[in-house]
Amino acid sequence: MTAGLWQHWVLPGIWITVQLTVYSAALAAAVAFGVGIARTHRSRLVRFLAAAYTEIFRGTSALVLMFWLFFVLPPLAGWQLVPMWAAVLALGLSYGAYGAEIVRGALNAVAPAQREAGIALSFTPWQRMRLVLLPQAVPEMIPPFCNLLIELLKGTALVSLLGVGDVSFAAYLVRLATQDSAQIYSVTLVIYFVLAFGITRGMKALERRTKANLGVAAQHSPGDTPRTSGRKNRPATVGGTTARGDLR
Repeated sequence: MTAGLWQHWVLPGIWITVQLTVYSAALAAAVAFGVGIARTHRSRLVRFLAAAYTEIFRGTSALVLMFWLFFVLPPLAGWQLVPMWAAVLALGLSYGAYGAEIVRGALNAVAPAQREAGIALSFTPWQRMRLVLLPQAVPEMIPPFCNLLIELLKGTALVSLLGVGDVSFAAYLVRLATQDSAQIYSVTLVIYFVLAFGITRGMKALERRTKANLGVAAQHSPGDTPRTSGRKNRPATVGGTTARGDLR
């Protein structure tokens, strides 16, 4: 494979793949937290609507949704989405529905005594969520979010069917130009692996940091045992906030 093919097709394709992953992940995170928190709301109507969203977008194909946004929506709405933003919307809405279940499960896993402590301190529902529940739930969300983010990265390959010049589309063009499938697709596999590995390392670092804020050291391997942080005589906390004076 020549330097020209790398410069004009492969490297720009990698950059577009990174952009797609970042934009789709940002939308998916917003959807996941919004819908996931709504799944734990006191109102039955809010819970029903959030559950309906989750079931609909988990049960539909991201690829078909992408085609629907690009080909069907324009005649209905009177305006055309560019292929990249149609892909970002489809991926973000679809993977956000999976993320919503991660958020809901992590929030429900927080000990009931923590909720009762927030009520005893006369916190509003939003204060209990922000100061008590989310600080303890977020560290538990990070490992499954890491898996979901890697799946999202691999799911960006679907955008090549809309002609978006991501790394998969670039590999297809290089194959047509060189008639050599083995080399370009082997390189493409390595590219996806490197990007996924970077995501994994970044999410592990984020997990260690969030758990350290709660006084718990993240495990480095399945055989490790949890270790307490180096801070001695740390006062009891509610949501990891007492030591910072947030509960005043």
